[in-house]
Amino acid sequence: MVHKRVQRISILKVPVDIVAPEDLETVVQAMYSSGKNHQVILLSLADLMRARRSGEFRTMLSGASLVLPISLPIIRAAKFLKRPLPQRYEPFDFIIRLLSILEQWNKSAYLFGSSPRSLLKAEKNIKATFPGLHIVGRHSSLVNRTFMPKVIEAIRKATPTLLLAGKGIPGGERWIPRNLKHFNAGIHLWCSDVFDVFAERRQRPSEGLFASGMEWLHYLPRHQLHVFRFLTLFRFKILVLWYRIRHL
Repeated sequence: MVHKRVQRISILKVPVDIVAPEDLETVVQAMYSSGKNHQVILLSLADLMRARRSGEFRTMLSGASLVLPISLPIIRAAKFLKRPLPQRYEPFDFIIRLLSILEQWNKSAYLFGSSPRSLLKAEKNIKATFPGLHIVGRHSSLVNRTFMPKVIEAIRKATPTLLLAGKGIPGGERWIPRNLKHFNAGIHLWCSDVFDVFAERRQRPSEGLFASGMEWLHYLPRHQLHVFRFLTLFRFKILVLWYRIRHL
């Protein structure tokens, strides 16, 4: 457990952490002060279901220091299963809060992912928004296999408090646990569109869509297979009902 103010519960045997917004700064401080590596995962419904069928993904979630839910059905399932109710976080809002906390304590970040153009613009906007946050390096996701060890070494030598990773890196967020052994200590977080949003190349879902749990509609024009999301949601609900009946 990263901190006593973090409560870990299980939804369909997948770990989900409860962190109140007012405790977030204390928890972040505990992570960067521990001298250890910590992965933070923003857990969607699709991620939760993937963890049930992928051993590597399930291991990654089990080993993460924080698994924070971002999908409304996960919160509803916790309530239906009579678990303690988790706090749901909007991904970009969470990252803004995280960067604000790190800036307040004069910490550092390394940016890895996205295209060179988006990453450069994102870095510029992050520096303007968080002038007290030290950006100690950046690299786009355009990395061939032979050059990847040099990127890893650059991150290791930079010793960032936060490694913020985005789309395009091999393996997505699974790249983090696959390479944690190369890093000394720090917080590690992957979020697909983070740099494109910072670079103002993508919009994030509106507050209304997120609050209603319909944020997937925002991504539908770019990811048309999201239209079949109802199949995942239906299977999830059936599994939750089955777990509830089993434990009556």
